[in-house]
Amino acid sequence: MSAAPRQARPGWTLALLALAQLIYALDLNIVFVALPEIGSDLGFPGQTRQLVVSAYVVFAGGFLLFGGRAADLLGRRRVFVSALALYAVSSLAGGLAPSPATIIVARAVQGIGGALLLPSTLSLINTLFAEGPQRNRALAVWGGAGASGLTIGALLGGVLTENFGWPAVFYVNVPLAALLAVAALAVIPRDPAGGPRRRFDLPGSLTVTAGATLLVFALVEGPEEGWTNPLVIGAFVLAAALLAAFAAIEGRSADPLMPFRLFRNRNLTIGLTVTFLYMATFGVLPYFLTVLMQSVHGYSALETGLAFLVPSLAIATGTQLGERLTTRTGLRTTLLIGFAIGAVGTAAMAIGFDGDAGYGLLVPGLVVSGVGQGIVWTAMWIAAATGTAGHEQGVANGIASTALNIGNAIGLAMFTALADIGTGGKTGETLRSATAHGQFIVVLLTAAGMVIGLLVSLVLPRFSTTSSTAAEAPDPAPVTTS
Repeated sequence: MSAAPRQARPGWTLALLALAQLIYALDLNIVFVALPEIGSDLGFPGQTRQLVVSAYVVFAGGFLLFGGRAADLLGRRRVFVSALALYAVSSLAGGLAPSPATIIVARAVQGIGGALLLPSTLSLINTLFAEGPQRNRALAVWGGAGASGLTIGALLGGVLTENFGWPAVFYVNVPLAALLAVAALAVIPRDPAGGPRRRFDLPGSLTVTAGATLLVFALVEGPEEGWTNPLVIGAFVLAAALLAAFAAIEGRSADPLMPFRLFRNRNLTIGLTVTFLYMATFGVLPYFLTVLMQSVHGYSALETGLAFLVPSLAIATGTQLGERLTTRTGLRTTLLIGFAIGAVGTAAMAIGFDGDAGYGLLVPGLVVSGVGQGIVWTAMWIAAATGTAGHEQGVANGIASTALNIGNAIGLAMFTALADIGTGGKTGETLRSATAHGQFIVVLLTAAGMVIGLLVSLVLPRFSTTSSTAAEAPDPAPVTTS
C-alpha cells in the first residue's frame, strides 16, 4: 500500500476543491427563489416550472455512478476540469434561454456536470490526502464549504433575482466555474500516465445510467403527477429492468463498472447505507422548513434565506467537530454521537412546526440538529472512502453519491405524501394549520429515521478508525471502450 501522492501546494488544492463543492451546493438552492420569475418570463404553465429543478436532480442522480467511474479511468483532474467547463457552458445557456425547453435542457446538462463534479472532487480529496487525520481534516473543510454553499445559494438567489433578474442566478456560475477550471490545471497534480490498459464498461454504463435516471425521475415526478400515472409506473418498470440488466452485466464482466467485491468493505457498505438514511432524514428538513416559513408564516425568499443562516452555521460547526471526533474516537462512535444529537435536536425542532409558533421556537432544535447533521456528514464520507483502493475511489464515491441522491428523492416523495394527508379540500387558515400539523408529524418521523441510522452505525467495528494505511494502488491510465 502506498501513501497518497505528494503535493506541492496541498493548501491551495484543498481550497480549490472546497470552492468546487461550494459551487455545487450553491446551485442546489439558488434556482428555487427564481422559479416564479422564470415561470412568468418564459411562460411555464402551472406546475411545469418545477421541471427546472427536477431536470437537474434527475440527471445529476442518474449520472453519478458513471461520473465516479469516469474519474477513476479517465483521470480525476481531467474529469474535474471537464465538469467545471460543462457547468460554465450550461449555466451560460440557462441564463440565455429564450424558452422553457431550452432552460430545461440546460439544467439537465448542468445536472450531468454536477454528477461528474461531485465524485471527482471527493476522489481527489481521498487520493491526494492520506487516509487518517489529514483526509479527515480535508473532508471537514470540504463539508463546511458545502454547508456554506447551501446558505449562500438561498441568500444569493434572492438578492440576484431581486436586483438583476432570474438570468443572474445562472450567470454567476460562469466566471466561478471557469476560474476554478483554469486554477485546477495549475494546482492539482497531473493524472498519472501509463499503467495497464482497462476497458470502459460501456454496456454497464448505459444500463445503470439509464436505470438510475429513470428511477430518480419516477421518484421526483410521482408526488407531482400521481403514483398511478402511466408515465411514472412505466419509468419504475423500465428502471427495474435496466438495473437488473446492469447487475447481470456486472456479474459477467471481467472489468466491471461497479465491482461488487467493493461491498465486502464494511466501511463502504455502512457508509452508503448511512448516506442514504442521512439524505432521507436530515436532507429533507430544508424543504419542510422552507414550506413552513413561506407557506405557513409568509416569509419572503430573502427572509427565508436569512432564517437558514442559523442551521447552516450549526452544520458547518458540526462538520469540523465530526473530523475531530472521527480522528479521536473512530467512525462508529462519531456516527452514533452525530445521529443521537441529530435525533434529539430534530425532535425538539418539531415544537416550532405550529401555525402560531415563531422562529424563536425553532432555533434551539435547528442548532442542535444542525450540529448532529454536520457530524454525520463528515463521518459518512470518511466511512465511504476508508479501506478502498486509490484507483477505485471514484466509483466508491459515485456509489455513495448515488445513495445520497436516491435517499433524498425517496425521502421527499414519502414524507411530502405523509405531510399532505389532511390538507385536501382546505383553504385559508384551516389549510395553514393543517400544513403545519402534517409537517410536525413528518419532522418527528425524520427524527425516528435518524435513530435507524444510529442502529445501522452499530454494525461498524467498535474501533473502526481511519489510520494512514490507505488501500492505495497505482492508478491505471489509458482506457478503451467495449
